[in-house]
Amino acid sequence: MGGGGVGAGGRARLGLGAGHTPGEWRAVGSERPDVAGRVRRCVAVAEAVRALLAGDEVTVDTPDLAAFAARLDEPRPVQDRIPLTLGTANSTLLRWAGAHADVVGLTGFGRTLADGHRHEVRWRADQLDAQLAHVTAGAAGREAPPALEALVQHFAVTDDAEADAAPIAARLGLTVVELLATPFVLIGTADEIGTAVAAHRRRWGVTRFVVRADAVAALAPLLPGLG
Repeated sequence: MGGGGVGAGGRARLGLGAGHTPGEWRAVGSERPDVAGRVRRCVAVAEAVRALLAGDEVTVDTPDLAAFAARLDEPRPVQDRIPLTLGTANSTLLRWAGAHADVVGLTGFGRTLADGHRHEVRWRADQLDAQLAHVTAGAAGREAPPALEALVQHFAVTDDAEADAAPIAARLGLTVVELLATPFVLIGTADEIGTAVAAHRRRWGVTRFVVRADAVAALAPLLPGLG
């Protein structure tokens, strides 16, 4: 991470999440903890890594994380402080991110499904309102609240947004209207997507959007109109 700060010319960002997929845990030789365990570990790692990046010596000895007199002496980050993005839909982590993160990455994830990768979604307006209430509660007393970022799961430029959205909505148990109203989906003409982005900024304060790699080429021509 320190090297990223050097190589990126001061543009590095630290992005963390709790690790929702069992395969991610097995890849590092662990079994996925329960929700509470993932939350505890995520907070512990976030606090420890930020302290290391700040040049502090870190000692932690808990069931969730162990580090003894750890330091990051070199290479040192270019930035005085590397910004933190925390991606989550968990209420405890949303409050922690509201208090400590520079960017809260709203994932909209619900319960992990049986395949161990896909999720139920928390995309309805009332569900997003509830998630943002946790961020607001955590941010109480901060001089400036964190920026809000949405993870876009479906992006498509099309002249028939409703037709494109219908099978997705049916699979997720949402109406087409609910699906097209969520910031986790951007479907429509260039003008419709621009209108949706502006609406999400006004309605929820979402000013940043993350799309998957396969959406980048289709998104690029729209960027000048989305500012």
